[in-house]
Amino acid sequence: MLGELARQEVQLAPDLRHLELFTMRGLLTVLWHGDVDAPAAVVLGGGAMGGLLGPADGLYHWLGAELAAPASGIGVLRVGWRRPNDLDLCTVDLVAAAGLAARAGARSFVTGGHSFGGAIAVRAAMAIGEWGRGVVTFATQSAGCEGAGGLTAPLLAFHGDVDELLPVQASEVVCQLAGGPAELVVCHGAGHLLTEAGDLLRDQVPTWIRARLADDGS
Repeated sequence: MLGELARQEVQLAPDLRHLELFTMRGLLTVLWHGDVDAPAAVVLGGGAMGGLLGPADGLYHWLGAELAAPASGIGVLRVGWRRPNDLDLCTVDLVAAAGLAARAGARSFVTGGHSFGGAIAVRAAMAIGEWGRGVVTFATQSAGCEGAGGLTAPLLAFHGDVDELLPVQASEVVCQLAGGPAELVVCHGAGHLLTEAGDLLRDQVPTWIRARLADDGS
């Protein structure tokens, strides 16, 4: 899928690996929290400029530590785009990261993304198909989600009501387009980075993800 030329990997901590995958179309970076052979995986992507920390002062790093504790059965993969702001290529990047986890044993997935990455999370979940258990978006754009009617996994969308870049209506549109169950949580007083909603996200997101991954999909 990637046209991978070479790969290198460093174990940063007992529960965190750093992977670099070299391809003809750029370098794909993955930070992988938790047991490599976990049966479930959360795959997270950043915005149009890339990045690995996510919104709300490093939410993705926090989710990696929170969800991927030893023997939790969940791995968390944070994806650094090869070419930020390229819808098609970044979708391949997120699906390819899920593929890494699938080859290691994962059989259920939640995708997530911030801003531009929200559209990638929706598109990737549709590509993953029946293995997808949920999608969580943070201040997502609606561009790129025009085909979201094909989404069968539940969608949880967070959006600040004082977002200075994308209006909350962007998430409303995505929820209306989604083919599966969709819920919008409006974060009052929060901007595009959702910094002001950090406590809310840390309270609600792990619970929702665990519930989705505990569902056998039947």
